[in-house]
Amino acid sequence: MEIISLEEFYKDTASLIPEGINKEIGHFNVFKIDEMINTLKGKHVMPYNRRAYYKISMISGKNRAEYADKVIDIEKNALLFGTPKIPYNYLPQDEDQSGYFCIFTHDFLVKNKSGVVVDDLPIFQPGGYPIFQLSEENTEEITSVFKKMYKELSSDYAYKYDLLRNYVLELIHYGQKLQPATALYPSHTASARVSSLFVELLERQFPIESPHQKLSLRTAKDYADRLAVHVNHLNKVLKENTGQTTTSIISGRVVKEAKILLKETDWNISEISYCLGFEQVAHFSNFFRKQTSFTPVSFRS
Repeated sequence: MEIISLEEFYKDTASLIPEGINKEIGHFNVFKIDEMINTLKGKHVMPYNRRAYYKISMISGKNRAEYADKVIDIEKNALLFGTPKIPYNYLPQDEDQSGYFCIFTHDFLVKNKSGVVVDDLPIFQPGGYPIFQLSEENTEEITSVFKKMYKELSSDYAYKYDLLRNYVLELIHYGQKLQPATALYPSHTASARVSSLFVELLERQFPIESPHQKLSLRTAKDYADRLAVHVNHLNKVLKENTGQTTTSIISGRVVKEAKILLKETDWNISEISYCLGFEQVAHFSNFFRKQTSFTPVSFRS
């Protein structure tokens, strides 16, 4: 099963691709469903697949949603949460479709202010409850949040993306409040505990706040040794819980921090390379180019 990238999303939906989409520290956009349907003129069918981005949709209309192993018929209004971990789609069952949806990347919304990693929230967990039928009252409240998003995105407010993050979090928590209580407080298995401790160790090393600060844990073996488990077991646990290997998770977090340091500080490339645990600048440059298709210098510029 292929993963649909942001670029492919914009191509498939005939939407204008924002300039510098690969160079942003995170990405966010919001759309009106009826406007997109008019643009596509009924020619586009949403494929059942994974996406490389998160999606929150408020759909009004008769639809059939396919999410992992679930098939849910939507009679009128629904709130849907899509995650890169799980394939999904929804199929309109009539022509009267409206509502909104927003898309965002992991980098756009990595943490909320309480320090909880968004991927750990129940709404984005495999086996959770990502689709909610809505009452008229629910629909009005959620629509008002999307309307504020849509308006804010075109504003000139200097801190609009901070505000948009708050709106996204509001939708996430709204959805979680609609979930059954058992979904919010799952039992912790041994593998889930190892996975949780790994994420805690990883995030504890960030943010990098000084050019003299250096990552102490850099490889999968470093984390396995600290957790007192074999590296193969750690890989197995993370693959089961996140769909990613230990190395890919570490690399993703390191490249996110690299983007922030390149954009938000005036440290030279050598200092950033040192902080992120690379012995040579060339190794850092090769790593960054492999992850982003940009050199550190071209990304910064």
